Amino acid sequence: MLISFKGTHYPKDVILYAVFFYVRYAVSYRDLEEIMQERGITVDHATLNRWVVKYSSQIAAEARKKKCQVGTSWRMDETYIKVKGRWVYLYRAVDKSGETVDFMLSETRDETAATRFFQKSIDSSGLPEKVVIDKSGANLAGLTNINIYLFLMGFWLSFIDTLQVKYLNNIVEQDHRFIKRITKPMMGFKAFHSAVATLDGIETAHMIRKGQLGQEGIPAYRQFMALAG
Repeated sequence: MLISFKGTHYPKDVILYAVFFYVRYAVSYRDLEEIMQERGITVDHATLNRWVVKYSSQIAAEARKKKCQVGTSWRMDETYIKVKGRWVYLYRAVDKSGETVDFMLSETRDETAATRFFQKSIDSSGLPEKVVIDKSGANLAGLTNINIYLFLMGFWLSFIDTLQVKYLNNIVEQDHRFIKRITKPMMGFKAFHSAVATLDGIETAHMIRKGQLGQEGIPAYRQFMALAG
């Protein structure tokens, strides 16, 4: 899918480079405005914000389609992100090798949100054989709902094994650190939709960093730009 840049006053490559730089490195919009100025490009921080919000989710959607197949043993956990002065929940899963399975920002941390996250992850990455979670009852209920659905659909041999063993979740907990490091200079988000879009970009850049698009040897920002078509 080609992402439309119609009506923009800057070249496509300039826009995508700025978006990539923001979601890949720990900088503020003010920092990025200065960085772009040093490269001879005058663009204000508000415009940079609009670019990130407008294009990050579209690029992330393409990344989900093109990422390499992940393993069938997953580690799932949530971390906290501040939006409008309050904490919301970033659901994330990686496989046992640390490859990103999927992610989802939610205003709630409950059975409904957990079920929705597992459904989303299965849609993008296939059915796992095993999922390791913490002691969260909501996450356990979410996986139980998925298994009930599989039972009702007649897929008895596809039930997902569930393990609630905290130390086995170290892989995903360590993987959270990259996301938190990038979001720290942002000092929280002003709106939920902009948080979703920005995190889409950050997670996409993180997948590229881990080589999940199968394009080793190609600079990361080039891989990011290619997702725009």
